[in-house]
Amino acid sequence: MFRHVHTADAEAREPLLTGVTHLEPNESDPDEGEIIFDRSTSNITCDGGGSAGRRLTYEEAVEEAGFGAFHWLLLVVCGWANASDAVEILCVSFLLPTARCDLQLSSSDMGLLTASIFLGMMVGGYMWGYLVDQRGRRRVLVVSLTVNGVFGGLASVAPWFWLFLLLRFISGIGVGGSIPVIFSYFSEFMPRLRRGAMISALATFWMAGNILAAGLAWLVIPRTWARFSLGTLDFQSWRLFVVLCSVPSLTSALLFRLLMPESPKFLMEAGREKEAIRVFQVMFKLNMRGKGKDLPEFGLCIGSKQRGEPEETRTRGSRRERLACTVKKVLMPIKQMFHGPLKSRSIALLIVFYCISFGYYGLWMWFPELFERMENGGSPCANVSLPSSLNNQSCYPVKTAVYMEGFIIAASNLPGNIFTIVMIDRLGGKALLSCSLLLSSLSIFLIYVVQTKIQSLVLSCIFSGVSVVTWNALDVLGTELYPTQLRSSALGFFTGVGRVAAIMGNVAFGRLMDTNCAVPVLLVSFLLLTGGLVALVLPQTRQTELT
Repeated sequence: MFRHVHTADAEAREPLLTGVTHLEPNESDPDEGEIIFDRSTSNITCDGGGSAGRRLTYEEAVEEAGFGAFHWLLLVVCGWANASDAVEILCVSFLLPTARCDLQLSSSDMGLLTASIFLGMMVGGYMWGYLVDQRGRRRVLVVSLTVNGVFGGLASVAPWFWLFLLLRFISGIGVGGSIPVIFSYFSEFMPRLRRGAMISALATFWMAGNILAAGLAWLVIPRTWARFSLGTLDFQSWRLFVVLCSVPSLTSALLFRLLMPESPKFLMEAGREKEAIRVFQVMFKLNMRGKGKDLPEFGLCIGSKQRGEPEETRTRGSRRERLACTVKKVLMPIKQMFHGPLKSRSIALLIVFYCISFGYYGLWMWFPELFERMENGGSPCANVSLPSSLNNQSCYPVKTAVYMEGFIIAASNLPGNIFTIVMIDRLGGKALLSCSLLLSSLSIFLIYVVQTKIQSLVLSCIFSGVSVVTWNALDVLGTELYPTQLRSSALGFFTGVGRVAAIMGNVAFGRLMDTNCAVPVLLVSFLLLTGGLVALVLPQTRQTELT
């Protein structure tokens, strides 16, 4: 288990930013930002004992293991997991134009449906985030991805709206665990100088999942051959689409179970030196295959809390006292995040996560429905002034153009992903985050202003390309702004906040889509503008060492 850093410990304030080597405690470099962490000497043991002749820090051991085949394999496996989460989240948006008839959904019901997975993610985000900092990254990834895939697939045979809603909620609990953990796990294998670009490359797989979901919807949902009877259930093509969308999560869980090791950073913090060394040996062997190099013997500077160290809560106190102690431990990471030098960045990140999640998910989940309503031309809000009757809706034959347009918008993520990979280590996550939020705000405002479907499609593609830069920059910043013992808990907490925002955004769109469409669209533009301005107060973390 992790041992949290206590403020009473003796601390060695050591700047982690590139090019900063000798700053006094009260000084900072105006170009590089503030000191990111105070390193504590109490939880890291780096003596010269043991059989190994030398002891390496985490960053030194990662560098010693090299960079190569292992990291590319890691990118593929983690990337597929990231893509599977995207598929599971976004598949609901492609169901709306057809499933609304089979499940008899009003616009408010559709808002609840798109919000259900985010509610599950909110519940799962912090729960999994806490468990992963205590039990390990890999184990939680396998379980959360399995939950995601199993319950997502079961939703395909739900005959009633309430059951479909419940199963999507449980699937969301799984997604809430895997999204923040994937980036923590991945970053802890990466050499410092390659971390920003590789995390950006990992983030591009969200685009791949987006494109996969849109492509599957385009290929499957409009097809009449995919319709058959399953007992009393009329199994329409959109139900087959739901089944197919659960496959990436299940295969991803299997890949992690069979191929991937535990994070060496977690093992070091937990005092499991031998296991961490074995992971570094596997990394070196794969990276240096065919180069004729041998990994020299070494020890590691490990966390002082050993795996077998007993905890007071296991041996003392009543059940109520143990429960209170457990709750206190669960809430401790939040207290640490909003205390001392981490307070300002935590408040800023909370605002940024809320703004981008409300704006992106609130609007993105409704793009297929908006374009379905725009088939006769006009702006997104031009044809939604009056609520439509469920009895008069016609979902069949399915309009293929809706899914083609969704695919085009999803594919427009590509330029933004390429730009992020190339520029993240040059400009830093802070600059990309702020600028992309401001441009996203402008594009959404113009979507409301324009009057033709083509103009709306072009601006939606611009929003897609720019907003993905925001998420990529946020992924990089999130892994570098917090130390190991808080990293997954922090990401879980902020993604939980993001899920609250996503729920509010989807409910707002569902409630107002038929009556006052302008309100949620302009609110999205305003929140993105706010997030872009708040992001300016975050510290720069370009090529920062992980602590």
